[in-house]
Order: sequence, then structure tokens, then C-alpha cells
Amino acid sequence: MDLIGKVLAGATLSRQEWLSVISDRASYPDARLRSIASSIRDSIYGRKVFIRGLVEFTSFCRNDCYYCGLRRSNSRAERYRLSAEEILSACINGYSIGLRTFVLQGGEDMYWDDGRLTALVREIREACPDAAITLSVGERSEDSYRKLRQSGADRYLLRHETADAVHYSKLHPLSMSFQNRLECLRTLKRLGFQTGAGMMVGSPFSSEDTLASDMAFLQDLRPEMVGIGPFIPHRDTPFRDEMMGSVSLTLRMLSIVRIALPSALIPSTTALATASSDGQIDGLDAGANVIMPNITPSTERRKYLLYDNKKISEEEAGENIAWIIEKLRMAGYEGSLERGDHVQAIADIPHS
Repeated sequence: MDLIGKVLAGATLSRQEWLSVISDRASYPDARLRSIASSIRDSIYGRKVFIRGLVEFTSFCRNDCYYCGLRRSNSRAERYRLSAEEILSACINGYSIGLRTFVLQGGEDMYWDDGRLTALVREIREACPDAAITLSVGERSEDSYRKLRQSGADRYLLRHETADAVHYSKLHPLSMSFQNRLECLRTLKRLGFQTGAGMMVGSPFSSEDTLASDMAFLQDLRPEMVGIGPFIPHRDTPFRDEMMGSVSLTLRMLSIVRIALPSALIPSTTALATASSDGQIDGLDAGANVIMPNITPSTERRKYLLYDNKKISEEEAGENIAWIIEKLRMAGYEGSLERGDHVQAIADIPHS
């Protein structure tokens, strides 16, 4: 039995075994991985692609990550912060067109303390009672995460970026802790969030070896969601002159993650769509089953720039849901506006 066969049989691979899967393209060609990944996804979720409404609600961030255009030291970044009323309005508008998941994403903006953020979550929950609320606002304390969960948040995205401690230290300042990032993810799982981790492919100083560490970590954590995208440099960061990550390797890793975590909710990311004109559909063909059109107010949408040349297409924004669904249909998929929960979490969701 080869290594993919072992995974399909439920085995946990070592980091070295994951490295073999990633690097041995003769034994594990892209086409084979893509075919297996797609079949696994289809057997669990069918051809549904879950459509989430993304609200990028603040571009302020206390951190100084070397790869991110929103880093604290970037004086050229256009900073904005939506009001609670603007965020709520975006969600209500999305709800009116059928969206049943909202993803609130922002930098680590300390204006959004526990009081403001929990109040916002409660307002969205009251206005959109059957919708899933996903937060992506970085590292916080266990007490903060608990309050957010109790206020009505269902899911939390916190990409680990890399599971290699040395590599992490090359991407982040000393003020940021690799161990704290991993502990936050474990805390989120323990508190009952549907939890999302994920990594950049091709970030500076990365290698297939660091990706093997990512796979070992993901198989141990077993997150409900995994975000994978290629590294794309931003002109106002220390990594401005670094090469963009490989799209083909990103797609390969997406298939490998699907095989390792069959039930995961995996987005075909904006970074993939930015790096390749066919990136979004290619991501779905590799095993993804989520897309997140932008419902941020259009006046601010172009200011949330984690990397250069971010794809911001009005025709693919949240206000054009019908066009998005038709595009998916033409590619052989069924666009779904439902909550689209992780299959193992569905039994825990209250139903009216």
C-alpha cells in the first residue's frame, strides 16, 4: 500500500512520509491527487460550492508581519474601519439575497475589543438568526474567544501560515509567538468553534520540508476549515522583491489537504484567483468547495490589500450572486447559499 492508500485507510503519516507525498511527483502525480481529492469531496458534499459573504471590516493591525500589506509599519496603507452599523448593514443586505454565512475579517485592530465585537456578533445573530457567523480577527485570549463563542459566533479562521517554528520566525517579528499561534488554534477547537487553519505556499524561506510540517500539524489538529493560497508579495513590505508562490504547488497542496482531511471546508482563495486567471475554478477542481465573494462596502473594498494586485472584480462581488452561481454551473458545480457547515458539526447546530 502506498502512502496515499495509507491515508485513505485512516493512517496518520509522519512528517517524512508527508514530504514523500509532496515531493515524489512520479509516484503521486498531480492528476492522480486531483482526481482522488475531487472524488472524496464529491462523496461527502457533492458538487456544491458554498458561497460565503466576506466583510473585510478593518485594515488596522497591531502586528508587523513581514509579508502583509496591512502590517503596522506600512505607512502607505489606506486605513479604514467600518462602523458596527456598516458591518450589520452589509450582513443584512447579504442575508436578503440569500447568503447564510458571513465572514468578518480584519487586522488585529484593538478598537474591536471584546465589548464591541461581542455586541456586533449579537446584533448580526439577531438580524440573521439562521446564518453562520465566522470571525477572522487574529490572536486573542482564551477568555475573549469564549465570549465571542457565547455571543453567537460559529466559526473562527486563524491561518497558522507555517507549522515550522524556524520558518515562522523568519516571517514574523520577535513580538509574535509561534507557540501562541498554535495554542490559539487548539483553544478555538476546545471551545467548540468550527476552526480554520491554513498556510501560504511558496512564502520566503519555505520549502517542501516546511509544507510537510504543515501537513503533519493539520492532520494532528484536524481543523474544520483549511485556507491555502500562494504567497504574493506586497510592494510595501520587506518581501517586496520575493517571487510569488507556485500556483501548481498550491493546487497540489490543496488536493493533498483534501485527501488528509476529507470533510474539510476548503476555499478556493482570492490569492489563487489573483495569481492565475483560472485560479478559482482550478482550486475547485483540485478539491476546494468554498468561495467567498466580497460584500464589503465598495468604497472600502480596494483598500484591504494584503498583497499586490489583489483581484477585486465587481462581477464576482457579493452583489452579483446570480452571475457567480451561473459561472459555477458552467464549470460543473452547484453554487449553494446555505450555511454549508462541516459535516461533523451539523448535528450540534440548533434547528428551529
